[in-house]
Amino acid sequence: MAPIAVGDSLPDGTLAYFDEQDQLQNVSIHSLAAGKKIVLFGVPGAFTPTCSTKHVPGFVEKADELKSKGVSEILCLSVNDSFVMKAWAKTYPENKHVKFLADGSGTYTHALGLEQDLSEKGLGTRSRRFSLLVEDLKVKAANLESGGAFTVSSADDILKAL
Repeated sequence: MAPIAVGDSLPDGTLAYFDEQDQLQNVSIHSLAAGKKIVLFGVPGAFTPTCSTKHVPGFVEKADELKSKGVSEILCLSVNDSFVMKAWAKTYPENKHVKFLADGSGTYTHALGLEQDLSEKGLGTRSRRFSLLVEDLKVKAANLESGGAFTVSSADDILKAL
């Protein structure tokens, strides 16, 4: 399956997260994105070095700037279970705007065409690192990384697309 690209419609799918009341929520990605400008970024794994020290912190730090440019939702996607994503989100106490979404079985990541096999590293099937700018379910920017790179999918890269 070809990876999602500029001009494509964002596929729907159900992801999970813990809300502010610590309640598990299952949510349709379309319910978060329809009629809005959103950023969806994906990482290979919660608590992994580049994801935890570079990728997520950039979006947490730039969230107000993204919001000021009309972004309604900033969504972090990883092929991890909702409990791991909840624990990971708590390591960013300054975070006010990034929602940590669990794609436990990788079904949604597969629908995006962005899965990668990291079995040789003991991680199984995970998401490629990416960031998407989406307006009313249409992809306006698709920053897709190869391998373990972190060169085109940062918050700053999304800001350049706005």
